[in-house]
Amino acid sequence: MMSGTMPYAAQQTQTMPPKVPSGSPMTTSGTVVPVQIPAYEQSYIENILRLNLGKVGTFYMTYENNSEWNAKIFKGVLEAAGRDHIIISDPTTGVRTILLMVNLNYATFDQPLVYQYPGTIGNIPTTR
Repeated sequence: MMSGTMPYAAQQTQTMPPKVPSGSPMTTSGTVVPVQIPAYEQSYIENILRLNLGKVGTFYMTYENNSEWNAKIFKGVLEAAGRDHIIISDPTTGVRTILLMVNLNYATFDQPLVYQYPGTIGNIPTTR
């Protein structure tokens, strides 16, 4: 290597490819086809619960390898729902309980639920 000259790799200018949203289709020539990202949330249990905050629900939970009880029922006002937890409160005492989603079997509500399926606007009409 001669002194005073830069190696070939250092002489090239590096260009970065354009940022492309994950899952965007491309043509055979390499052009990215823009797609509209959906403006709705996917139908996960925490999203359904979030649509129904303030409603009283009954939450059926199971706890493996528990010597005292392996199943327990909690009833309360739904205050919050995250990816891994639910927060309910007792309407008479105000005591708040954090429940882990991993233990949730199912939940029931005594009143109609707000439910928006992905890709639809508003509630799906019931046929009862």
